[in-house]
Amino acid sequence: MNERTTPPRPSQLDSPLLPRIFKYVGRCQVWLYRRTGGRIGGTWRIGAGFRKPVPTLLLDHRGRKSGTVYTTPLLYLEDGPDVVVVASQGGLPKHPQWYRNLCADPDTHIQVRAQRRAVTAATADLAQRARLWPLLVDAYADFATYQSWTERDIPVVVLRPRTPIGSPG
Repeated sequence: MNERTTPPRPSQLDSPLLPRIFKYVGRCQVWLYRRTGGRIGGTWRIGAGFRKPVPTLLLDHRGRKSGTVYTTPLLYLEDGPDVVVVASQGGLPKHPQWYRNLCADPDTHIQVRAQRRAVTAATADLAQRARLWPLLVDAYADFATYQSWTERDIPVVVLRPRTPIGSPG
């Protein structure tokens, strides 16, 4: 049997401590990213990113219930004027909060390095996902592993620049 199979999701990843750790590490990354214009925290070097670092952005999203604005660091890919992110959450069975928040309120802001941009989020349709997914896996190979660990289709989110009111376009 020559088929390459992905091992099952490691049970250690389901530790109740990990979400807390990720929460605090994420807050530190956001703080450093903002203060350095992305010079620190602007590149992901963990997992597949160790050998092939991946650029990171900051995504603002408004809580569906609380109305609080949160910021989440995410890996991204540029696709023309659009920016593409993946709601993988490490292959967990549920979509990440930031994705559900964007579905409820898609107009938001991202920060790429020192530049803040107004964007509108949309989940990629099947054709867009089919085109973008191989590019995303090429950028960060672990996305394919995460998809193999979950039953859900991991959403690909396209962040399109918003045209300021009164601007041509």
